[in-house]
Amino acid sequence: MTKPRLIVTRKLPDAVEDRLKAHFAVALNPSDQPFSQERLVAAMQQGDAILPTVSDRIDAQVIEAAGRRRCRIISNFGVGVSNIDLRAAEFAGLPVTNTPGVLTDATADIAILLMLSVTRRAWEMESMLRAGKWTGFAPAMNLGSGLQGKVLGIIGMGRIGQAVAERAYFGFGMKIVYVNRSARDLPQLPTATALGTVDELMELSDVVSLHAPGGGENSHLIGEAQLKLMKPGAFLINTARGDLIDERALTNALVERRIAGAGLDVFAEEPRVPAVLRRLNNVALLPHLGSATLETRTAMGMKAADNLIAFFDGKSPPDLVG
Repeated sequence: MTKPRLIVTRKLPDAVEDRLKAHFAVALNPSDQPFSQERLVAAMQQGDAILPTVSDRIDAQVIEAAGRRRCRIISNFGVGVSNIDLRAAEFAGLPVTNTPGVLTDATADIAILLMLSVTRRAWEMESMLRAGKWTGFAPAMNLGSGLQGKVLGIIGMGRIGQAVAERAYFGFGMKIVYVNRSARDLPQLPTATALGTVDELMELSDVVSLHAPGGGENSHLIGEAQLKLMKPGAFLINTARGDLIDERALTNALVERRIAGAGLDVFAEEPRVPAVLRRLNNVALLPHLGSATLETRTAMGMKAADNLIAFFDGKSPPDLVG
């Protein structure tokens, strides 16, 4: 029996690639060079399935340009699917799957890492030390801000948002407020308070952490108006999607010191990070490390494989989007 042809756009953990080889006639990407738009179109034409990552933009133009498309399913490597035009995929009869659940802890850990890094000025102080500018211990110098007892505002109280809230509540005694599209029953967070609007949350919070899906109506969810509502000593953390924030508005707020700082793991036009952001010492920056543990990336790949195997076995993929 001929194996379905699968095209994988990026290098995946070895265990994942070995499993894919066992089930598919798979075209891997050992060089890990990102696919161009033309190469994505070709993949749609040449493979029975494509396994892209969140950095591969599969928009309506790619789907339509594929013409006599061979691809029958898109198994996205990642929870977010804002890189895929879901409406165009649905119109073309292309099912899309993702990899939820397995990257919750790794991403929540990164959110806490960014909170600590920016509030305690860790990156700024490490840079000073590495440059040989540290002159020794001084009681009133290099002071950061503690998280204990502060208000943490969570925008998007899904799996990751809840995991961040639990770490903050039990680890630092932070007070939790949140905004979510639907009501949440949170017995593990008995004092967490649901708020009606993002604006209300921005006004109340000492730290705001974003965990909402990107794209659509959430694009620039945090813009100039919302940033103006933040306390001068507040911090903004984003481990979700870069397009949730108006990057120019945030940069201006940081440059003008209208907010205390930010911690960012995602950006509007990855891998491009504005030079101004890279120069600021009141922002902690990471290169999209939210799910970057071997265990998590392997689990994500195995979920992507599960979805593909189920589909070609004539079953419903377990993580079908929409």
